[in-house]
Amino acid sequence: MAAIAGFSNSGKTTLLEKLIREMTRRGLRVGTIKHDVHGFEMDRKGKDTWRHKQAGASTTIISSPRQIGMVKDVDHDHDPLELAALMPDMDLILLEGYKSADIPKIEIFRSAVSRKLFCMDDPKLMAVITDSTHDVDVPCFGHEDISGIADFLIRKLSVVHAHPEKAPERYLA
Repeated sequence: MAAIAGFSNSGKTTLLEKLIREMTRRGLRVGTIKHDVHGFEMDRKGKDTWRHKQAGASTTIISSPRQIGMVKDVDHDHDPLELAALMPDMDLILLEGYKSADIPKIEIFRSAVSRKLFCMDDPKLMAVITDSTHDVDVPCFGHEDISGIADFLIRKLSVVHAHPEKAPERYLA
């Protein structure tokens, strides 16, 4: 598990989309967890599950042959490890946000958005994705080096295929 952290508009979601595509191309099953400190509403107003929630249901699940979605009331902001327990069948879990959490993280930095790294003194900082130079003791990657970032994550997190029979042969290591 690793978090992609950074300031707002630094490109976290875009980077995650590219990493997810690369990791799944390599045969890995990838789960994601997005942290939103402001709260969210998954369902659209007027839809059945939204109506169930508005009527007072503490948990609402929608199920189809291809997806399951759940909205559940909670009494605290869950730790990423608690949430990861909901995805035991994933080879890799990538998080978006959690820049202050005590978990391995990669910071994405854009000079147009910020003047300094947020996670520079964080002992859990594994790497920086950047468009400029930084004096840090971790590897730095360019924003478009998706293959290099994927290789680094797989190596650093010791990611193994839970289903090696589905992985392309060249990615089995």
